[in-house]
Amino acid sequence: MLATVLRQARPPSPLAGRLALQSLLFALGEGAFMTGSAVFFTQIVGLSAAQVGLGLTCAGVAAFLAALPMGKLVDRFGPKRMWAVSAAGQAAMFAVWPFITDFYGYVAMAVCMEIIGALGQAAHGAYTIDVLPPEERVKSRAYMYSALNLGFTLGALTGGVALAFHSNDVLHALPWFTTVVFLVNAVAVTRLPRASHDNRTPEERKRKIPGPGPLRNPGWLLTSFFAGVFWTNQVLLNVVIPLWLIEQTDAPRVLLAFLFGTNTVMCIFLPMAAARGVHDVPTALKAVRISSTLFVISCLITMATHDTVGWITIALVWLGHVTVTGAELYLSAAGWTFDAELMDPRQRGAYQGSAEFAATLGKVWAPAVYTFLAMNWGAAGWLIIAGIIVLATVGIHPATRMARRFLTERVPSETAGTGST
Repeated sequence: MLATVLRQARPPSPLAGRLALQSLLFALGEGAFMTGSAVFFTQIVGLSAAQVGLGLTCAGVAAFLAALPMGKLVDRFGPKRMWAVSAAGQAAMFAVWPFITDFYGYVAMAVCMEIIGALGQAAHGAYTIDVLPPEERVKSRAYMYSALNLGFTLGALTGGVALAFHSNDVLHALPWFTTVVFLVNAVAVTRLPRASHDNRTPEERKRKIPGPGPLRNPGWLLTSFFAGVFWTNQVLLNVVIPLWLIEQTDAPRVLLAFLFGTNTVMCIFLPMAAARGVHDVPTALKAVRISSTLFVISCLITMATHDTVGWITIALVWLGHVTVTGAELYLSAAGWTFDAELMDPRQRGAYQGSAEFAATLGKVWAPAVYTFLAMNWGAAGWLIIAGIIVLATVGIHPATRMARRFLTERVPSETAGTGST
């Protein structure tokens, strides 16, 4: 058992280990601040809960609109450079948080942070696909995902310790802790090896990247849209099941802590197991089918808890949470493969940005719709939620074929081959 755990803790390669460290540092800083953010914004900045929500909505819209142009910046200037710029920019933004004292400053900061974050997200995705050997991509991304979840756990613990002091002075220092972590991350990024797209000369950067852009690739946009629909499993995990537990079952509320703890442990230790055997589009689609099956099973199990009592309810709610976490793990493995196989390698930044754009359309509606269906329509609502995922599962198969056909027809074979796993 110990030997198995140690094997899981060993990175697939030294480069994967370094990239996992970046994931851990990012999540440590982000998780620490996010854990105390609600108290920070209300007690330190002096905002109301409604103002906090409105600011986050504005920031989300900004990130949505910035996704594609940020991706194009990555293609022009190189993913490693833009990743480091984003990490340094976010560090600077966190350092300013303690000096924000009103709603307008809060909104401006939140918008700027989301735009800089969109740049980092596109750059990180493009860099990892660019720099990792094809045969290691999925396994390495799974290892990085484990590190990311470990980082968020450590960050949440750090933020929890800060909150335990019940001191505004400590809360004031929390953004500076994140600033330091992000600065360390930015320096570490600059020491990573250069990806192939970082080696373009200034003259090459001035030239238009050849080939049609991702917005002209309907198969890619549809694949990304359906991926967004699948990622509504996070809405089930973090919003709908907890609300259902509180309002529609006799399970004790303390069970929520156990549920989220289970999710955290699974997402630290099981990503590499879920990714095993996923290496091309057909195996990624198989992983999608497994993910969707687990999602549907979670809906059916959770639906049944409305009429159960006592320990049976507790066991079924827990099992519903486990299955939807399994859906998350298999979907992650599939998504990493789609990124590697279905992008034009010459425009990975733009493809990352367009994927975020389309995926947002696929999931932004889910919190309101899923909550309404489950809480107001009961069993029928849960069946509709499951049916949405079944339809997306059917739809993504022709979408990936369209995306592959687009690359075959529009991208030179020697170029497209660099994206194969």
